[in-house]
Amino acid sequence: MEGAARVFAGDYAQATLSVPADDQGGAAWVVTPGGAWCRSLYLCGALTEVAEAADVLYCRLADPTGAFDVVAGGRRGAVTEQLRAIPVPSFIAVTGTAQLYRKNGGWVAQVRPEFVETIDKAGRNRWVVATADMAIARLERLLSTLEGNPGDDRAARVIRHYGLTREKLRAMAAEIEAALAGARVAPEAIPVADADISTAVMEIIRAESGPRGVSVEDVIAKAGALGHTQAAVLAAIEALITNDDCYQPQKGYIRPL
Repeated sequence: MEGAARVFAGDYAQATLSVPADDQGGAAWVVTPGGAWCRSLYLCGALTEVAEAADVLYCRLADPTGAFDVVAGGRRGAVTEQLRAIPVPSFIAVTGTAQLYRKNGGWVAQVRPEFVETIDKAGRNRWVVATADMAIARLERLLSTLEGNPGDDRAARVIRHYGLTREKLRAMAAEIEAALAGARVAPEAIPVADADISTAVMEIIRAESGPRGVSVEDVIAKAGALGHTQAAVLAAIEALITNDDCYQPQKGYIRPL
């Protein structure tokens, strides 16, 4: 029996391959460009959005590469109630079922949650490190098959479906390395001068944030009034996002995490 797959959101969101299960009545596999074969999933990240329509709860679970669409049905379901009660934003762990379907001519990859719990930033970072190790191992299997080594039918199927090349594998590896680097960044790594600017910028973000957060332009303007340059403020915002002190709920806006 295969355990729950660990996969990054950036890879999962690009899935367009669904493979029927070998076992009768089993769920279909959602197969990603990075070579992950997913039925059960174990995910960790920041719960950044919760919206409700009819009896369905739509959530966004962000990791360093993107965001998962987590959809919980049933107004009175235990998991739905859990998600509804968790403050946004919060770090959470989700065990769920992978789902892939067509909509408006495209593919939609979602996660149906079965178990949810709150975690801390350190727990999220441990998940990123473990997931990166697994993702790199999958890319190595894909590369080996691409170079002509036989015997891995699953890897061969992924390569054919997604038209994988060495260049595409290198691009995916770079995304994984970037996610891993962000998880390992320590506050001590920020220079002292930048830390002072980051503190000022973070105070502005907390003070000015509304339901959508605060626009980056407003942060630049208010920090400028304190004598900070636009370049320094943008660098501070980038550092704060990397360290998971804040996040971007939408383009051009930032919000405390």
